[in-house]
Amino acid sequence: AKEAFGDYDEEETYGEVNRIIGSRALENGGGMEYLIEWRDDHAPTWVPSQYIAKDVVAEYETPWWTAVRKADEAALKELIDADDGRDVNAVDEEGRTGLLFVAGLGSEECVRLLAEIGADVDHRDNNGGLTALHMAAGYVKPGVVDLLIKFGADPEIEDARGRTPLDLAKEIFKSTPQLQLGRRIGLENVIRVLEGAIYEFAEVEEILEKRGKGADVEYLVKWKDAAANEWVKSAAVAEDLVADFEAGLEYAVAESISDRRETPEGKIEYLVNWVDTAEPTWEPPENVDPHLITKFLENQ
Repeated sequence: AKEAFGDYDEEETYGEVNRIIGSRALENGGGMEYLIEWRDDHAPTWVPSQYIAKDVVAEYETPWWTAVRKADEAALKELIDADDGRDVNAVDEEGRTGLLFVAGLGSEECVRLLAEIGADVDHRDNNGGLTALHMAAGYVKPGVVDLLIKFGADPEIEDARGRTPLDLAKEIFKSTPQLQLGRRIGLENVIRVLEGAIYEFAEVEEILEKRGKGADVEYLVKWKDAAANEWVKSAAVAEDLVADFEAGLEYAVAESISDRRETPEGKIEYLVNWVDTAEPTWEPPENVDPHLITKFLENQ
């Protein structure tokens, strides 16, 4: 654990600054404080940036911001390995962290490097409330979007305009000309990754409608958790549900299981009660919601 040094006191007299030996970001992108080593025998002190000569701050900070703005992995690694008390979540004058820059530049190596040492993957800047995911989505970096999700980034954080990274990607996609095929494909990949993350733990009960063609196909789905019906890309829906819908099959929604039996052939079947059908039917396990089976077995 690092030693807890005192904070700057405007009433106290300090000697000449020797160098900066550490940094820390204030909450909510409120600026920076630096741990100052004094030339006299005064103990190191945390001092707000506005009380430190700009050239002293620049000497300490310039290598860092140069590295992240160029997504220079080697330079960034060298600074991190120096272990000089630097805060990985340091912010610039607009409240942006290094992670936001390397995410927007599409450097998966730099994103991984920063995330592994504790970079805040959900930090929002002061200018537009943008996160690293917004930057990666906006600059069409699907690989970085996927990596940030794996490091726990929240895909549903909204920017200052109320847009999630998915909203931003869809907005850009709509305004991207058809001729810019590469960019549109990149945006489709960004959208696919974000939708996959958002809907990963949500189960579709049934498909209600379909719209669009080709890569733009969307389905209006009903969720099992009773959330509002929603239009989603096909990637967010199980392939068997899509196949059944496209084949024109109607869905029967299971309500509960009331019995279990073993057939003469040794196979297990469950007596299923249906929402829209008065008559229950015996069904094999693969035709029954696993959650209903679990609930039935727990009550036995």
